[in-house]
Amino acid sequence: MNTNSFLIRQVRRRGIGLCAVFAVAALSGACSQQPAAPVVVVNDKVYALAPDSAKVAAGIVSGEITSMKVTERVEEVSGRVSAPAKLSGRLLIRNTSSDQSVSMLEAKIMFIDAQGKPLAMEDGRGEPVVKMDASYGAKNRLDPGQDMTQVLDVEFPVAALKPGVLKEVRVALVYAPAAYSKASLNFPVALGAR
Repeated sequence: MNTNSFLIRQVRRRGIGLCAVFAVAALSGACSQQPAAPVVVVNDKVYALAPDSAKVAAGIVSGEITSMKVTERVEEVSGRVSAPAKLSGRLLIRNTSSDQSVSMLEAKIMFIDAQGKPLAMEDGRGEPVVKMDASYGAKNRLDPGQDMTQVLDVEFPVAALKPGVLKEVRVALVYAPAAYSKASLNFPVALGAR
């Protein structure tokens, strides 16, 4: 047997084996943990509203907002706002009529400045509206004396975060009145003898 052909076969065998070893090493290197990206710590910055609750009445509907606060999410190190400010709280709505039902449709939230003008939302942020759930089985109809509670979680204008800018929060309730009447049905009956 020729020595050269023996060496060539050995190199080929070992070369294929070395290629396999390098391939396994490359794959295991690719699967090893890469250096972790720096962790960004985000904190909630909470602004208290004073007072944090208010009661109002308009027409046949009264309302109360409780637990009002404004929260924005801010990166700890950079101070960059990662989530814009939102107003949160609970809205209690009561039908004060003695003879009329209402179907609650929505609540439009307006933020009023010191001059009595509405503060505009920034570009790309929707108007703060709370849609009353009118899906099947949901209770958005209020008969006389009934109430409902709605969670508030709406956009808040950045301009209102500056001290002295925000004067009031206005809630415009949109509802459809419906006649409500009580009636009794009388069924004449007689007890027969046995």
